[in-house]
Amino acid sequence: FLPKLDLLSLEELDHVCSTFINLGVKKLRITGGEPLVRKNIMQFMSSISRHLRTGKLKELTLTTNGSQLERFAEQLYEIGIKRLNISLDTLDASKFKKITRWGDLEKVLNGIYLAKEVGLKIKINVVALKHTNDDELDKFVSWCGSEGFDLTFIEVMPMGELNEGDRLDQYWSLKSLRKDLETRWTLNDLALQTGGPARYVEVQETGGKIGFITPLSHNFCESCNRGRLTCTG
Repeated sequence: FLPKLDLLSLEELDHVCSTFINLGVKKLRITGGEPLVRKNIMQFMSSISRHLRTGKLKELTLTTNGSQLERFAEQLYEIGIKRLNISLDTLDASKFKKITRWGDLEKVLNGIYLAKEVGLKIKINVVALKHTNDDELDKFVSWCGSEGFDLTFIEVMPMGELNEGDRLDQYWSLKSLRKDLETRWTLNDLALQTGGPARYVEVQETGGKIGFITPLSHNFCESCNRGRLTCTG
């Protein structure tokens, strides 16, 4: 919602990302808001994917809410993207509409299934929200396990620009969430280190992988190797 003049142009984004890549960055993730609603975004994605072909960039990924995947999944795969992070906090259509203020869950799910079909590997990111999706843990574990999707739970973070009272009321420690899961599922710790903030377990019953990102209950800044660039530079 910022004035267009405040945003980096796609050409500026390409220049900055290319500079990072030339300095040795090997993985690039495009995030948002929702990056796929930006005008000419595929032109940018296609351009930056040239670094995959030279071998300078090892991985180009995208974090999306899934709303545009029916339209873009095939193109994303064709330019060299191998996996997507998809933000999805509920599998209930009415809750989805309430959380997103616009949402059509069926459209998002159709996009996710299409992305899987064209060959993209999927990771589902779920923000743990007390009194909102705490009754859907098993549904997410079962669904992701059966579809072959990785799953990551993320602690809600109070944000200054939003109504903090609401966010704090929804805060749910992932330590508590994991304890809840362990009453019904066998979770085996994995020694997987991505250099990012998540700690991983394998679900014995499904063979699926779950990550836990805990910015509040377990601060991970000292071990994180990520740099983040905002849309204003």
